[in-house]
Amino acid sequence: MPDPQRENAAPSGREPAPPSGREAAVLERIEAFRKRRPRLRDEVVTLAHGAGGKASAALVDAVFLEAFGRPLGGSLPDAAVVRLPSGDRMAITTDSFVVQPMRFPGGSIGHLAIHGTVNDLAAVGARPEWIAAAFVLEEGLPVETLRSVVADMAEAAERAGVAVVTGDTKVVGRGAADGLYVTTTGVGTVPEGRELGADRVRPGDRVLVSGTIGDHGMAVMLARGDLELEAELASDTAPLSGLVEILLAAAPSTRWLRDPTRGGVGTICNELARDAQLAVVLDEAALPIALTVAGACDLLGIDPLYVANEGKMLAVVPAAEADGALEALRRHPLGRDAAAIGEVRDEPEGIVVLRTGFGGTRIVDMLVGDPLPRIC
Repeated sequence: MPDPQRENAAPSGREPAPPSGREAAVLERIEAFRKRRPRLRDEVVTLAHGAGGKASAALVDAVFLEAFGRPLGGSLPDAAVVRLPSGDRMAITTDSFVVQPMRFPGGSIGHLAIHGTVNDLAAVGARPEWIAAAFVLEEGLPVETLRSVVADMAEAAERAGVAVVTGDTKVVGRGAADGLYVTTTGVGTVPEGRELGADRVRPGDRVLVSGTIGDHGMAVMLARGDLELEAELASDTAPLSGLVEILLAAAPSTRWLRDPTRGGVGTICNELARDAQLAVVLDEAALPIALTVAGACDLLGIDPLYVANEGKMLAVVPAAEADGALEALRRHPLGRDAAAIGEVRDEPEGIVVLRTGFGGTRIVDMLVGDPLPRIC
C-alpha cells in the first residue's frame, strides 16, 4: 500500500511537501479509525456479544477486564501460559459450546468441544494433555442424543491424543437451555524455550493460514435449513496440535499463532494488529476460499473473512522461514491448502488493510454485528 508520508518526503535539506488534499483526507481517516475502540453501550446482552467481534470485545473490556484485570500481560490469547513452582510451564484454557444444530456435516458439538480446546492450547505452543468437561442438560434431552455427543468427544479426544480426566453434569428445567451446553477446560505443557506472542511480531513477517477459510461457519449455517440453499459443505473441525508441531519444526522462529474461530480471519488479524501495534496487509487474491463457501457467502452477502473456522491456524513467521513453513504445512493432510495471505508492516499502525483484486486497498475492521449466530 502506498505510504503518503514516504511519497511526500523531500530531498535532503528541504522541507517536506505538505500532503495533497486527497492524501490528507486518507491520513485523517486512518488516524480516526486507529483511535476507535469498542465501547459497551448496550444495557442488555445481545447475540452480537457472542459473535467474537466488536460487541464481544466491548463486553470483555467493560465487564470482565474491569473486574479481573490483565494478570498475565496486555494481550488476550485463547490460553494462558503460567509457570509452576517447579519451573515448568503449563497452558490452560476454557471454552463453552452452544452450537445449533448439535450435529452438522463434518462434525458435532462433541467434536467442537474437544477440537476447540485442543486448538486453543496449540495456538500458544502447548502440547495438549488433559481435558475437563462440564455438561448442562435440559430436561427432556434424549439420552441417546447425549450418548452420541459423548461418543464424538471420546473419538475426538483419542484422535487428538488427550484424555478427558474429570467433569461435571447439571440438569436444568425444560426450556431453560437449548438441549445441551458443553464447557471444556484444557491443560497442556509448553516446551522450554517456546515463546509465541504478538509482541514478537516484526515488520516484514509473513502471515500464513493453514487452509481454506469459512468452511465451518457456512456449513453450520446451511445445516440449519433456513436458507433453502443446497451445497456440499462440511465443517473443517479438526485438532491442530500435530500440525502446529510440524510448523514449529519447519519454522522455529514462528512469532504468533491463533485459530480464527468466532469473528474469522478478519477479526483475529485486527486483534494481532492492535496487540502488535503494527499493520497487517492481506492479499485478497491469496485468500484460500473453497468455491462452495465463496458462492454461499456471495448469495448471503457475508464476507468470508468474518466466517468462523474450527480447523485452521493463522501463523506469523519470519519471511526467511515462510517458504519452508508452507512446504511443511502442505505435506500434512490438514494443511494441504496452506497459503501465504499477507505481511506485517510498520504502518498504518494497528490497522488491517486488504489489497483487493482490483488493485485498490480497503480497511478491514473487526466483525460488526452477528451474521452467523451459534456456530460454536
